[in-house]
Amino acid sequence: MSYSLTTIWHERQRFLPAILAVAFSSVLITVQGGLVLGLISMMSLPVDRSTADLWVGYPGVRSVDLGRPIPERWVVRVASHPEVERVEPAVIGFALWTRPGADSATTVSEVCTIVGSRLDANSLAAAEAVRTDPELLTKLSVTGAVAVDESELSRLGINGIGDIAEIYGLRVRVVGLVKGYKSLGGPYLFCSFDTARTLLGYRKDEVTYVVARTTSPAAAADVAKRMSGYPQLTALTSEEFSTRSRMHWLFTTKAGITVGFTALLGLLVGGVVTSQTLYAATAASQREFSTLRAMGIPKWRLKASVLAQSFWVGFFGIIVAAPITLLLTEAANAMGTAVRLHPLILAAAAAITMIMALGSGLAALRSFQNVDPAHNIR
Repeated sequence: MSYSLTTIWHERQRFLPAILAVAFSSVLITVQGGLVLGLISMMSLPVDRSTADLWVGYPGVRSVDLGRPIPERWVVRVASHPEVERVEPAVIGFALWTRPGADSATTVSEVCTIVGSRLDANSLAAAEAVRTDPELLTKLSVTGAVAVDESELSRLGINGIGDIAEIYGLRVRVVGLVKGYKSLGGPYLFCSFDTARTLLGYRKDEVTYVVARTTSPAAAADVAKRMSGYPQLTALTSEEFSTRSRMHWLFTTKAGITVGFTALLGLLVGGVVTSQTLYAATAASQREFSTLRAMGIPKWRLKASVLAQSFWVGFFGIIVAAPITLLLTEAANAMGTAVRLHPLILAAAAAITMIMALGSGLAALRSFQNVDPAHNIR
């Protein structure tokens, strides 16, 4: 092991390109993985930031923002289960936001996601930023009042609180701003249950979801399992619905596939560069290896030395990549892009990087075909 480190240090000009290639691949894999996780987590925010344990929607609902009208009377059906402590309806759906301008060139039209819920501190479907702000709850009680994420102002063509826009010809006024609710799809608009039902054109007996709080998460799973016998609805725990929403956007919109392909490309480029660099360094050391063979050192120990070098190249590559990854993550988040460095993302990136480095070392062993003690006397 010390011989491998000594070799890397004395031949650092040879090994530096391999370390940088590994670092590049590690940075790309980690940031791209965090970017995918951050982007798809935006699509499940209405579920993740609620206090509901159970979500009931139309049969086969694929994502929280793709709900369809269901009968509000299903509230009674959900409440009939003894594990259910509280139940209420919610209205969530896409709409078209229009901000009229002085002329057609300055008019802003944007698809938005309306999130309508009961307005009280104990509301199950209300976003955390809404239910924890008593002043905002009061303002949203006015018909046509909405709150938006402050990072979405330019996207919606507005300046802030007090601005007016239209949704399907109905006037809405921005009465509050929230943070941390940026969306990959349409910007989130938070409002009262009645306002949401009016804007989306629902009948008085229609809602999008029936949400409930149960005595425990396990109880929510039991209720969802029992309700799965009804063909007219789909019952999911919050965790299941969040995962389903994320997977839908990851595999259906192709956004996750595109980002994943970019990370794979970085891995391939880094692997090729690392392999060729290690091969060149090993081939350039044939005279030294031949001398060691003439001294009686087994070939397997020389090969083990090359693999040890590839291990250290991978290790130092990860060390170099760590601060770069953190800086890029901070920069991306500052620009409004969500990058989540989950521990699983970090562990997977480190493991893939080390496997790539060791695989490159195995590929470099092909240069040992010409290692022979007679090499030095030819």
